[in-house]
Amino acid sequence: MNKLLAILTSFGLALWVQAAELPDNLAWETNHEDPIFASPEARRGGQFNMTLMTFPLTFRTVGPDSNTAFRSFILENQLGLYALHPETENPIPALATHWAFGDDNRTMYFKLNPAARWSDGEPVTADDFVFALEFMRSKVIRAPWYNNYFTEELTDVTKYDDHTISVTAGSPKSRRELLNTVGLVPQPEHYYEMTDDWVRRYNWEVVPVTGAYVISDVKRGRSITFKRLDDWWGNDLTYYRHRFNVDEIRLTVVRDLNIAYRHFLRGDVDTFGLILPEWWHDKTSTPEYRNGLIKRIWFYNDTQQGAQGLHLNTAHPRLSDVRVRKGIAHAINMQRMLDTILRGDYERMHSFGSGYGDFTDYEIQAREYDIQQARALFAEAGYDRQGPGGILMNASGDRLSLAVTYTTQEHTARLAILREEARKAGLDLQLNLVDGATGFKVMLEKKHEAAWLGWSGGGLYPQYWEFFHSANANKPQTNNLFNISDDALDRLIETYRRTMDLDDKAAISRQIQRRVHELALFIPGYQVPYTREAYWRYVKLPEARGTRRSPSLFWPMEGYPHSTGGLFWIDQAEQDKIKAGGQRHEPVTEVVETWRRQAP
Repeated sequence: MNKLLAILTSFGLALWVQAAELPDNLAWETNHEDPIFASPEARRGGQFNMTLMTFPLTFRTVGPDSNTAFRSFILENQLGLYALHPETENPIPALATHWAFGDDNRTMYFKLNPAARWSDGEPVTADDFVFALEFMRSKVIRAPWYNNYFTEELTDVTKYDDHTISVTAGSPKSRRELLNTVGLVPQPEHYYEMTDDWVRRYNWEVVPVTGAYVISDVKRGRSITFKRLDDWWGNDLTYYRHRFNVDEIRLTVVRDLNIAYRHFLRGDVDTFGLILPEWWHDKTSTPEYRNGLIKRIWFYNDTQQGAQGLHLNTAHPRLSDVRVRKGIAHAINMQRMLDTILRGDYERMHSFGSGYGDFTDYEIQAREYDIQQARALFAEAGYDRQGPGGILMNASGDRLSLAVTYTTQEHTARLAILREEARKAGLDLQLNLVDGATGFKVMLEKKHEAAWLGWSGGGLYPQYWEFFHSANANKPQTNNLFNISDDALDRLIETYRRTMDLDDKAAISRQIQRRVHELALFIPGYQVPYTREAYWRYVKLPEARGTRRSPSLFWPMEGYPHSTGGLFWIDQAEQDKIKAGGQRHEPVTEVVETWRRQAP
């Protein structure tokens, strides 16, 4: 009986899917006219060597322990329906060849590329997109944020035939915002079984992808290697030609940045980030640089900046008092850190993220270091007595301390300056360095008092629900590291998600930022409107070096939301000459300011 019911149910569903009809008045669009940003001089081949600070806790991209730096190597190797052009921000074809906007301001329609294939050779079909919605809503993946988003923000995926679908948002939106919402990534229906043990079962599985690379070798705790698919289905797509050029990407775990740099100078690693001022200014005068074997580049970009700074956990009794939080903000001398150890290279951030145009409230100014103001606020909150070492106490003998959890050894010196300055205001900062993946897990489990970290930017508009809505407070594995539950903030965020008019939406965004500032949840740190990198001269870049939206010049995967990655290549003949020794060239330091953004 159950088997018969399943057959009938499946048959009924098939009839329903077949009955879905496309609207008659759709205006199908595509895009092959925007400028090509990859170089026709690029050549395929070679191995690209990178380092990881920690080995990932899982290969899953959702569920417990999945929100790590490594996840980007999988997520950004998974094409969506379209990508955004890095100069024009127009959609460009990816898994879809064409798209159209529905009259309801909620739905987009897509024609899938019949040539699209999963890395295991199976075709990508409409069923994979229908399944993606089911997948993201499933409780077995143990990902409440995704469960909610794919229920409220994406409400339907409709199959019209094997290569035609529509995706419907939860509320009316402008076309620009629809593009920010409905760019669904498929899930391989043929591969997954949605069983109760899904998290454990797929923890280390190499899941089929739609991008150019697939994991080919894993040495647990030591290295992960990706191999280029020679017959990748996207090789000849307009905006994917001459990209993803290296045959292999090898990620080696090196837990100490100084040791990783020694690997780089030996030629075991091909590029190295020099965002840290001490690296750019103090560690680039070795023979490899002087002889022009390693080049330096300072490339200004125009990207949205994710929030970076101190996240205060309001669930901690001491931090539940807004006066204490405001006092802490005035006790943090961020400017001294910027001017000294950061050499003035970074800029102060003033709100929760920046670079979103009218969506950013540029009138908000981060609270300045002010010992008297800090002590006055602490006194109002009851911390009015001088204790041992100059640290304030309340009548119950509770010392005014703040444990700061962070994950990068190189930030210790920065935080040490903040600790020294905070002590002058009677605040004891206790620095708690925890290994990368483990440290971030501590934060997601809400076991921190204050979390020092930065979020990646991206998206056309700021995202607030995941960070500030009460639905994500006091729950593990959500990004509300503040544990904030504020009715006014909830109402603003809910209105923000529903609002279609972009001017109105931008105004609400600014209100949300002001409310976050009033609540003193976040102490803004800094922003870095550029990438600085060193690279062996056999690694080649396009003539423009990068795009307007390039967060890195040597990211091997696609990039999100703008398609910026995989533009470099390796000149294997020059690599062989350099490895043979005896090469000398003029030293090279290049500064590219094409996209440098002036402050408003």
